[in-house]
Amino acid sequence: MPTVETECRQVVVIGAGPSGAIAAALLKRKGHDVLMIERQHFPRFSIGESLLSHCLDFVEEAGMLDAVNAAGFQLKTGAAFAWGEQYSAFDFGDTFSNGKPTTFQVLRADFDKLLADQAALQGVEIRYGETIVSVVPDPAKPQLGVLREDGSEYRIEAQFILDASGYGRVLPRLLDLEAPSNFPVRQAVFTHVEDHIDNPAFDRSKILVTTHPTRRDIWFWTIPFSNGRCSVGVVAAAEHFAGRADNLDDCLRGFIAETPSLSAVLDNAVWDTPARTIGGYSANVKSLHGPGYALLGNAAEFLDPVFSSGVTIAMRSASMAAAVLHRQLQGENVDWESEFAAPLKRGVDTFRCYVEGWYAGTFQDVIYHPGSSPDIRRMISAILAGYAWDERNPFVAEPKRRLRMLSELCARDAT
Repeated sequence: MPTVETECRQVVVIGAGPSGAIAAALLKRKGHDVLMIERQHFPRFSIGESLLSHCLDFVEEAGMLDAVNAAGFQLKTGAAFAWGEQYSAFDFGDTFSNGKPTTFQVLRADFDKLLADQAALQGVEIRYGETIVSVVPDPAKPQLGVLREDGSEYRIEAQFILDASGYGRVLPRLLDLEAPSNFPVRQAVFTHVEDHIDNPAFDRSKILVTTHPTRRDIWFWTIPFSNGRCSVGVVAAAEHFAGRADNLDDCLRGFIAETPSLSAVLDNAVWDTPARTIGGYSANVKSLHGPGYALLGNAAEFLDPVFSSGVTIAMRSASMAAAVLHRQLQGENVDWESEFAAPLKRGVDTFRCYVEGWYAGTFQDVIYHPGSSPDIRRMISAILAGYAWDERNPFVAEPKRRLRMLSELCARDAT
């Protein structure tokens, strides 16, 4: 049998998306040897196009903020919600956490390539078109089997592996780490349109989240880009697609036709791109770390797209993991559970509470309530901006209790 080529590296990052690029750059900036392996070639399509303000904290930490600011992406100042005649907008410049006041709405193909290119400019080696086919966990020398595009294979011995493979979920699949999500199976159907929006009430600097008029667990996103186009999508439980058109374009436009406020916004849109779909995307894992590896972002867990939290969680996990791993590589004793997994999960669980509240209708009652106090709106706006780890915020420190109390007050006001 031929000898398999073996390469020794310090850190291997699987996936060159946002979490991978941020983690790799942060570790390289600390002087570590970092190799990123990416199955696809960039640029490539991805959803998750509306960034939260907290994302830019990590972009800045990784030395990439100037490049992102100069890229011409659509400025985002907040989030707007519409249900029938009701409209509620939240401004990221007015939040409890006083974080970044603005962020961007991005074509992910361009954004992800920019971050990966920035990591490469900082000295990170990236290999595109290579697939991880095997892994041997080990606390000292975990190993990866890698398949090149030409069919040849080689092996890498590393000191540590970070899985930033997103929906590919490389290590969870190879190591049987996947666990069922507690969210119902939902499906998204989406496309990009040339929007031609001339509605004066529409704010291009905000994502628009629209609730279906009669089925509050169905919602739409409208994400404007700087090039006159929009990302438009619908999210619904699987049963709501029964009896609808098999053609994805007709299916999406059928949902929108049932929603007059959104139909009016998109009245002049040119539907020039075939719709796509993704379903059953909510995911979980048995553990966020193991012998010689840790899982970042969507490779570990994905909740739901409703509050655009995915990229924020991914970048937050990258920053946290890079900090712990740097200390480990320096020879310090670290505890991945208490220093990475547990604190990361606290913010994820905050988002989870509000996602569950959205579909139950209780958080929608709060968002659409016309009489919410400015202080409460600032606390909610901080979460919508991504600051779900700021436990000074009462709606972060006690999300379930605070949301329950607030929704009960809103319901009482409505009677």
